[in-house]
Amino acid sequence: MPENSLPRIEPVGAPGADAAAVVLVLHGGRARSRESSERRRLAYLRMVPFARTLAAAGPAAYMLRYRVRGWNEPAKDPLRDAQWALGEIAQRHPGAPVVLVGHSMGGRAALGAAGAPNVAAVCALAPWLDRSDPVDQLAGRIVLIAHGDREHYTDPRESYAYAVRAKRVTDRVARFDVHGAGHFMLNRAGDWRSLVRRFVLGVTGIEPEDPEITNALQQPAPDGLRAALPASR
Repeated sequence: MPENSLPRIEPVGAPGADAAAVVLVLHGGRARSRESSERRRLAYLRMVPFARTLAAAGPAAYMLRYRVRGWNEPAKDPLRDAQWALGEIAQRHPGAPVVLVGHSMGGRAALGAAGAPNVAAVCALAPWLDRSDPVDQLAGRIVLIAHGDREHYTDPRESYAYAVRAKRVTDRVARFDVHGAGHFMLNRAGDWRSLVRRFVLGVTGIEPEDPEITNALQQPAPDGLRAALPASR
Protein backbone atom coordinates (compact mmCIF):
# COMPACT_ATOMS: atom_id res chain seq x y z
CA MET A 1 0.00 0.00 0.00
CA PRO A 2 1.55 3.35 -0.95
CA GLU A 3 2.74 5.44 1.96
CA ASN A 4 0.59 8.42 1.00
CA SER A 5 -2.65 6.41 0.75
CA LEU A 6 -5.32 6.59 3.41
CA PRO A 7 -5.39 4.19 6.33
CA ARG A 8 -8.26 1.72 6.34
CA ILE A 9 -10.93 0.82 8.86
CA GLU A 10 -11.93 -2.74 8.16
CA PRO A 11 -15.25 -4.07 9.48
CA VAL A 12 -15.31 -7.27 11.49
CA GLY A 13 -18.50 -9.17 10.79
CA ALA A 14 -21.35 -6.96 9.59
CA PRO A 15 -21.52 -3.86 11.81
CA GLY A 16 -24.96 -2.28 11.68
CA ALA A 17 -25.32 1.46 11.18
CA ASP A 18 -27.63 1.57 14.22
CA ALA A 19 -25.13 -0.08 16.60
CA ALA A 20 -25.33 1.27 20.13
CA ALA A 21 -21.53 1.27 20.50
CA VAL A 22 -18.40 0.87 18.39
CA VAL A 23 -15.02 -0.69 19.12
CA LEU A 24 -11.92 0.18 17.09
CA VAL A 25 -9.00 -2.25 17.39
CA LEU A 26 -5.45 -0.97 16.79
CA HIS A 27 -2.58 -3.37 16.18
CA GLY A 28 1.10 -2.99 16.96
CA GLY A 29 4.02 -2.03 14.75
CA ARG A 30 7.57 -0.73 14.93
CA ALA A 31 9.31 2.35 16.22
CA ARG A 32 10.42 3.31 12.71
CA SER A 33 9.26 1.83 9.43
CA ARG A 34 7.85 3.08 6.14
CA GLU A 35 6.83 -0.40 5.06
CA SER A 36 3.16 -0.93 4.38
CA SER A 37 0.85 -2.24 7.06
CA GLU A 38 -0.79 -5.41 5.79
CA ARG A 39 -3.24 -8.03 7.06
CA ARG A 40 -0.68 -10.81 6.74
CA ARG A 41 1.63 -9.28 9.32
CA LEU A 42 1.58 -10.88 12.76
CA ALA A 43 0.92 -7.57 14.51
CA TYR A 44 -2.40 -7.32 12.65
CA LEU A 45 -3.30 -11.00 12.94
CA ARG A 46 -2.64 -10.94 16.69
CA MET A 47 -5.59 -8.62 17.24
CA VAL A 48 -8.09 -10.41 15.00
CA PRO A 49 -9.33 -12.75 17.79
CA PHE A 50 -9.98 -9.75 20.02
CA ALA A 51 -11.96 -8.01 17.28
CA ARG A 52 -13.98 -11.13 16.48
CA THR A 53 -14.79 -11.74 20.15
CA LEU A 54 -16.05 -8.18 20.50
CA ALA A 55 -18.00 -8.20 17.24
CA ALA A 56 -19.83 -11.35 18.34
CA ALA A 57 -20.76 -9.71 21.64
CA GLY A 58 -22.70 -6.76 20.24
CA PRO A 59 -20.78 -3.60 19.35
CA ALA A 60 -19.91 -2.66 15.79
CA ALA A 61 -16.27 -3.67 15.45
CA TYR A 62 -13.53 -2.40 13.15
CA MET A 63 -9.82 -2.95 12.80
CA LEU A 64 -7.58 -0.07 11.80
CA ARG A 65 -4.90 -0.77 9.21
CA TYR A 66 -2.27 1.96 9.25
CA ARG A 67 -0.68 3.53 6.21
CA VAL A 68 2.77 2.42 7.39
CA ARG A 69 4.08 0.11 10.10
CA GLY A 70 6.12 2.64 12.08
CA TRP A 71 5.38 5.23 14.75
CA ASN A 72 8.03 7.38 13.09
CA GLU A 73 8.54 10.08 15.68
CA PRO A 74 7.86 13.00 15.32
CA ALA A 75 5.23 12.08 12.70
CA LYS A 76 3.39 9.63 15.01
CA ASP A 77 1.78 8.09 11.94
CA PRO A 78 -0.50 5.57 13.73
CA LEU A 79 -1.85 8.32 15.99
CA ARG A 80 -2.78 10.40 12.96
CA ASP A 81 -4.39 7.34 11.38
CA ALA A 82 -6.41 6.64 14.54
CA GLN A 83 -7.63 10.23 14.63
CA TRP A 84 -8.71 9.95 11.00
CA ALA A 85 -10.48 6.65 11.70
CA LEU A 86 -12.43 8.16 14.59
CA GLY A 87 -13.69 10.88 12.27
CA GLU A 88 -14.83 8.24 9.79
CA ILE A 89 -16.58 6.27 12.53
CA ALA A 90 -18.37 9.41 13.72
CA GLN A 91 -19.88 9.72 10.24
CA ARG A 92 -20.85 6.05 10.01
CA HIS A 93 -22.18 5.80 13.56
CA PRO A 94 -23.22 9.30 14.67
CA GLY A 95 -23.65 9.57 18.41
CA ALA A 96 -22.35 6.08 19.16
CA PRO A 97 -19.65 5.87 21.88
CA VAL A 98 -16.35 4.37 20.77
CA VAL A 99 -13.99 2.18 22.77
CA LEU A 100 -10.40 2.03 21.52
CA VAL A 101 -8.52 -1.24 22.03
CA GLY A 102 -4.84 -1.22 21.15
CA HIS A 103 -1.80 -3.47 21.58
CA SER A 104 1.79 -2.27 21.91
CA MET A 105 2.22 0.67 19.49
CA GLY A 106 -1.53 0.46 18.94
CA GLY A 107 -2.02 1.00 22.67
CA ARG A 108 0.06 4.14 22.45
CA ALA A 109 -1.99 5.38 19.50
CA ALA A 110 -5.26 4.52 21.25
CA LEU A 111 -4.35 6.45 24.39
CA GLY A 112 -3.12 9.39 22.33
CA ALA A 113 -6.32 9.54 20.26
CA ALA A 114 -8.66 9.32 23.25
CA GLY A 115 -9.48 13.02 23.15
CA ALA A 116 -11.79 12.63 20.15
CA PRO A 117 -15.38 13.58 21.09
CA ASN A 118 -16.81 10.13 20.33
CA VAL A 119 -14.31 8.20 22.49
CA ALA A 120 -15.71 6.93 25.79
CA ALA A 121 -12.98 4.53 26.90
CA VAL A 122 -9.56 3.11 26.05
CA CYS A 123 -8.06 -0.33 26.63
CA ALA A 124 -4.28 -0.52 26.13
CA LEU A 125 -2.60 -3.93 26.14
CA ALA A 126 1.16 -4.06 26.74
CA PRO A 127 1.34 -0.46 25.51
CA TRP A 128 4.58 1.07 24.30
CA LEU A 129 4.85 4.27 26.33
CA ASP A 130 7.41 6.66 27.74
CA ARG A 131 7.38 9.82 29.84
CA SER A 132 6.68 11.98 26.77
CA ASP A 133 3.18 10.57 26.25
CA PRO A 134 0.47 13.07 27.29
CA VAL A 135 -2.50 12.30 29.54
CA ASP A 136 -4.66 15.44 29.35
CA GLN A 137 -6.69 13.96 26.48
CA LEU A 138 -7.94 11.22 28.85
CA ALA A 139 -10.12 13.62 30.85
CA GLY A 140 -13.60 12.16 31.13
CA ARG A 141 -12.52 8.81 29.66
CA ILE A 142 -12.41 5.36 31.25
CA VAL A 143 -8.96 3.78 30.94
CA LEU A 144 -7.78 0.19 31.35
CA ILE A 145 -4.15 -0.85 30.93
CA ALA A 146 -2.82 -4.41 31.17
CA HIS A 147 0.80 -5.53 31.02
CA GLY A 148 2.47 -8.93 31.33
CA ASP A 149 5.29 -9.45 33.81
CA ARG A 150 7.39 -11.43 31.31
CA GLU A 151 7.62 -8.50 28.93
CA HIS A 152 10.72 -8.06 26.74
CA TYR A 153 9.57 -5.41 24.24
CA THR A 154 7.67 -2.69 26.10
CA ASP A 155 8.27 -1.57 29.67
CA PRO A 156 5.62 -2.31 32.32
CA ARG A 157 7.20 0.36 34.52
CA GLU A 158 6.34 2.96 31.88
CA SER A 159 2.71 1.85 31.65
CA TYR A 160 2.52 2.01 35.43
CA ALA A 161 4.00 5.52 35.49
CA TYR A 162 1.55 6.52 32.75
CA ALA A 163 -1.39 5.13 34.73
CA VAL A 164 -0.32 7.13 37.79
CA ARG A 165 -0.27 10.32 35.72
CA ALA A 166 -3.57 9.46 34.05
CA LYS A 167 -5.24 9.00 37.44
CA ARG A 168 -4.70 12.72 38.06
CA VAL A 169 -6.78 13.51 34.95
CA THR A 170 -9.55 10.93 35.20
CA ASP A 171 -10.47 9.00 38.32
CA ARG A 172 -11.54 5.90 36.34
CA VAL A 173 -8.19 4.27 35.56
CA ALA A 174 -7.39 0.59 36.12
CA ARG A 175 -4.15 -1.24 35.48
CA PHE A 176 -3.60 -4.99 35.69
CA ASP A 177 -0.40 -7.03 35.92
CA VAL A 178 -0.85 -10.24 33.90
CA HIS A 179 1.46 -12.66 35.65
CA GLY A 180 3.10 -15.27 33.46
CA ALA A 181 2.35 -13.40 30.23
CA GLY A 182 4.66 -11.79 27.71
CA HIS A 183 4.30 -9.15 25.04
CA PHE A 184 2.52 -11.24 22.44
CA MET A 185 -0.26 -12.34 24.83
CA LEU A 186 0.16 -16.03 23.93
CA ASN A 187 0.31 -17.15 27.54
CA ARG A 188 -3.06 -16.65 29.21
CA ALA A 189 -4.58 -15.67 25.87
CA GLY A 190 -8.09 -16.38 27.13
CA ASP A 191 -7.57 -14.10 30.14
CA TRP A 192 -6.44 -11.22 27.92
CA ARG A 193 -9.50 -11.58 25.68
CA SER A 194 -11.87 -12.00 28.61
CA LEU A 195 -10.56 -8.85 30.25
CA VAL A 196 -11.02 -6.83 27.07
CA ARG A 197 -14.50 -8.22 26.45
CA ARG A 198 -15.68 -7.54 29.99
CA PHE A 199 -14.29 -4.02 29.91
CA VAL A 200 -15.76 -3.07 26.53
CA LEU A 201 -19.21 -4.51 27.22
CA GLY A 202 -19.31 -2.93 30.67
CA VAL A 203 -18.31 0.60 29.69
CA THR A 204 -20.73 0.58 26.74
CA GLY A 205 -23.64 -0.72 28.83
CA ILE A 206 -24.14 -3.81 26.66
CA GLU A 207 -23.61 -5.89 29.81
CA PRO A 208 -23.44 -4.90 33.50
CA GLU A 209 -20.07 -3.58 34.56
CA ASP A 210 -17.73 -6.33 35.67
CA PRO A 211 -17.16 -6.21 39.46
CA GLU A 212 -13.46 -7.01 39.21
CA ILE A 213 -12.83 -4.21 36.72
CA THR A 214 -15.10 -1.78 38.57
CA ASN A 215 -13.18 -2.42 41.77
CA ALA A 216 -9.84 -1.86 40.00
CA LEU A 217 -11.10 1.42 38.50
CA GLN A 218 -11.94 2.67 41.98
CA GLN A 219 -8.59 1.86 43.61
CA PRO A 220 -6.39 4.84 44.48
CA ALA A 221 -2.97 5.42 42.96
CA PRO A 222 -0.27 4.32 43.17
CA ASP A 223 -0.71 0.86 44.73
CA GLY A 224 -4.15 0.32 43.21
CA LEU A 225 -2.61 0.36 39.73
CA ARG A 226 -0.77 -2.92 40.29
CA ALA A 227 -3.77 -5.26 40.48
CA ALA A 228 -2.99 -8.85 39.54
CA LEU A 229 -5.34 -10.23 36.88
CA PRO A 230 -6.69 -13.52 38.26
CA ALA A 231 -6.19 -16.58 36.10
CA SER A 232 -9.34 -18.16 34.74
CA ARG A 233 -10.36 -21.37 36.44
